[in-house]
Amino acid sequence: MGLPIANPVGQCADESEMTDRTYRIAAIPADGIGPEVVEAALEALESLAAVDGGFRLEVRHFDWGSARYHRTGSYMPEDGLEQLRAHDAILFGAVGAPDVPDHISLWGLRLPICQGFDQYANVRPTRVLPGVRSPLRDLAPGGLDWLIIRENSEGEYAGHGGRAHRGMPEEVATETAIFTRRGVERIMRYAFECARARPRRHLTVVTKSNAQRFGMVFWDEMAAMVGAEYPDVAWDKELVDAMTVRMVRAPQSLDTIVATNLHADILSDLAAALAGSLGIAPTGNVDPERRAPSMFEPIHGSAFDITGKGIANPVASFWTASLMLEHLGERGAAARLMNAVELVCAAGILTPDLGGRAKTKDVTRAVCEALKGSNAPVA
Repeated sequence: MGLPIANPVGQCADESEMTDRTYRIAAIPADGIGPEVVEAALEALESLAAVDGGFRLEVRHFDWGSARYHRTGSYMPEDGLEQLRAHDAILFGAVGAPDVPDHISLWGLRLPICQGFDQYANVRPTRVLPGVRSPLRDLAPGGLDWLIIRENSEGEYAGHGGRAHRGMPEEVATETAIFTRRGVERIMRYAFECARARPRRHLTVVTKSNAQRFGMVFWDEMAAMVGAEYPDVAWDKELVDAMTVRMVRAPQSLDTIVATNLHADILSDLAAALAGSLGIAPTGNVDPERRAPSMFEPIHGSAFDITGKGIANPVASFWTASLMLEHLGERGAAARLMNAVELVCAAGILTPDLGGRAKTKDVTRAVCEALKGSNAPVA
């Protein structure tokens, strides 16, 4: 369904064992459709908490984003991480604006949080929801059910490199991918734990070791080393280019997938499109060791082309909120939220990206009604 194992090195207590079920949530709507979908997610969470009666959310809003960048020259204050550290989880919208280069916005907000809190496991589930038509409906009549694990702290997004001799014929630019034994081993072990927790117990390790003979061969070696500790998990390897073909031509051969920061970033967008739309895809930037708050966000980006039109798909933010609840230990509530989303999608209440005509507020209202115990809404 969602995040099958949020903390393989120490699970959160069961709901029955928790005495204080009040969670401090940092909401960072940021840019584009981010405020629209975060508002929808919080509305659904409020309805869920009212029905559940067992947990509460204390939400603090942060106005960090491109508007703040234009006002102050920075996306967040110098003590931003310390402000966030006091929270149990972070609900993030999207960052990026047409008048700010993407590398500035990404490195100004999202990546400093992910790397600053060492949220090294980026978890992206993929399923075809009821009522949603997948481009692979003929090849995968039973739907997709994948879990993509993306290394989230180093690799191609380590931020190491530079440029010299700018504007001259001999100008040079370097971008250095960094793969450490600690970083690769821990994401590989996390991926094997996730695969073990799923019914098929199968993991596919994605690299490009035929051409990248150092970092990617290192990934292959670490997969073999860690895999030896999991005899109950079947695993195979795939080159990233061949993986795109396999995802389209043999989707049911896949279950859990682990890849580098860059490769999994690309493959998870493909996975979302194959499941129907980027508008339904969630992600969790997780610190499995729980040293700092983890951050949860839809993967669709700021989508300025539809900002303010009221047609942003809130499903990704609902699913993201469900992942957040799972991570907090509220697995029952997380399941209820996803059940409500599935009821609404099955009823055909879909935004235009899924071929429907519903507005953001229509889908949100329907999900809230389903959470309150109303009959399945009718389109």
